[in-house]
Amino acid sequence: MDFDRFEWLAQTHEAAIDPDRLIVDAHHHLWDRAGSTYLAPELLADLTGSHNVVRSVFVECMSEYDPQRAEHLRPVGETEFVRRQAAATEEMSGDAGPTIGAIIGYADMMLGSAVEEVLTAHVEAGGGSFRGVRHATSWDASDRIREGHCKPFEQMMRTSEFHAGVRTLAGMGLTFDAWLFHPQLDDVCALADAVPEATIILDHLGGPLGIGPYSDDRDAVRTDWRAGISRVAQRENIVVKVGGIGMEMYYGMGWAELPAPPGSEEVAAHWSDDVRYCIDTFGPDRSLAESNFPVDRSTLPYPVLWNALQIIADDYANAEQDRIFSGTATEVYRLDG
Repeated sequence: MDFDRFEWLAQTHEAAIDPDRLIVDAHHHLWDRAGSTYLAPELLADLTGSHNVVRSVFVECMSEYDPQRAEHLRPVGETEFVRRQAAATEEMSGDAGPTIGAIIGYADMMLGSAVEEVLTAHVEAGGGSFRGVRHATSWDASDRIREGHCKPFEQMMRTSEFHAGVRTLAGMGLTFDAWLFHPQLDDVCALADAVPEATIILDHLGGPLGIGPYSDDRDAVRTDWRAGISRVAQRENIVVKVGGIGMEMYYGMGWAELPAPPGSEEVAAHWSDDVRYCIDTFGPDRSLAESNFPVDRSTLPYPVLWNALQIIADDYANAEQDRIFSGTATEVYRLDG
């Protein structure tokens, strides 16, 4: 996917529907690679360009690993890189501007209890901002589905090694972000049951696939996904991120091929039932909104994404919207310290 289609993105302009609502962007990336750049200046332009985004959470994406370290410690370089980007963001935005409030890095949970060495290095490198790990386990039997970037295999989250790694993570007061596809939702249930002390954040609506073999019967996919989401929500140590709604490469909305990006009304119409199902099933206190930028920039401008989520959330009470857009993320990622 092309994440830097600036001329195409510029064709759709929207002002914020609710410019005063406090927002914590609970999921974004930073990178400078393969001709695509999303660093402090680009992030800050999005955070300040329309909505009242006050803080954000960086989530690992294999940026700036340190080749001088032992292989299992190389991801610590990403935490160091993000800390520098956070400092640059604060310098540019000033005391009252938005900040990167938390860093979610990568450590291999298959190391089991030995992952403590990596986590300790991350915490030190984060300078007080490191809050947890994402180990993407997104995998599918179809060769038409691109697997995750962390060498996943079938039922990885059910292994004793993975459980030991997450148990070690939780014992250090750190969170676990899960990125998987909807046929794997029972795997995250198994993980939550095995490590009930862990706080698990389910990314991107739980991955309701809409490509490859899953593109032929969307109704069947929705039925399976909803059943899985209902089972996941029964585990009180799991919360859900409502976002990732621009991921054409997995969800197959068809927006990337349009002459201009969709507006927020169209985006909301497409995603409203599914986003609201997540919020209603988990509850606003266990739901947190995310942009997933710049990945979602392949199909959506930043203001359109937040407007769409605000349209979808409009029927919820004011206090419930506060939880969805800022409160839950602040609590889960300990953004107040």
